[in-house]
Amino acid sequence: MLYWFAAWVYYHGMVIKNKLDESANFSLPDQQTVTPSGELISSAIAGVKTFAPVNQVDHRGRVFEIYPGPNDFWTDAVVYCYAFTVRPHQTKGWGLHQEKNDRYTLIQGEVMTVLYDARLESPTHGMTQRVVLSEQGIRNLLIPAGVWHVNINLSETETFLINHPTEVYHHERPDRLLLSWNSPLIPVDLTSFFPTQLAFSHSDTCS
Repeated sequence: MLYWFAAWVYYHGMVIKNKLDESANFSLPDQQTVTPSGELISSAIAGVKTFAPVNQVDHRGRVFEIYPGPNDFWTDAVVYCYAFTVRPHQTKGWGLHQEKNDRYTLIQGEVMTVLYDARLESPTHGMTQRVVLSEQGIRNLLIPAGVWHVNINLSETETFLINHPTEVYHHERPDRLLLSWNSPLIPVDLTSFFPTQLAFSHSDTCS
């Protein structure tokens, strides 16, 4: 086993600076996630877009643009807007729109949006994707129609977002399909993203 690991290290051009015990034989090498310039290299679902607006900060406070005018993110007209929140340790979803796109802007807090492409004719059908929205990074997320999405609050406070969907909300016929957060129809185990928290919760239950 040690010979196999040494051969793997040699093949990948790594230099062993320390002799390691057998724990190294069961480890996995870390994978590249960003370019030297900081751009993500992970695969994205077709049509999903993200944007990180510049925060202007001074002694008085902070400001960033929510709608700067038409650009690569804001390609459709602004026709409707509403605010929503996700409370701490809460999840909203799964939800899917058949006709309109969602365009999130995070205002305060931190949320992870998990996506699943249900469009049969999409080149990324069946793909899943995670996007973390935060005050320090990505604030804008475009979710195309036909993509299931669920929002998980990662912060200890209520997270605030604004949505600019590409169509006005129809109260008599809402364009939204719903599934439970743990539906077996979507190949995503949300609890797998929080193994430590899950372990602690099970520990508390047993004590």
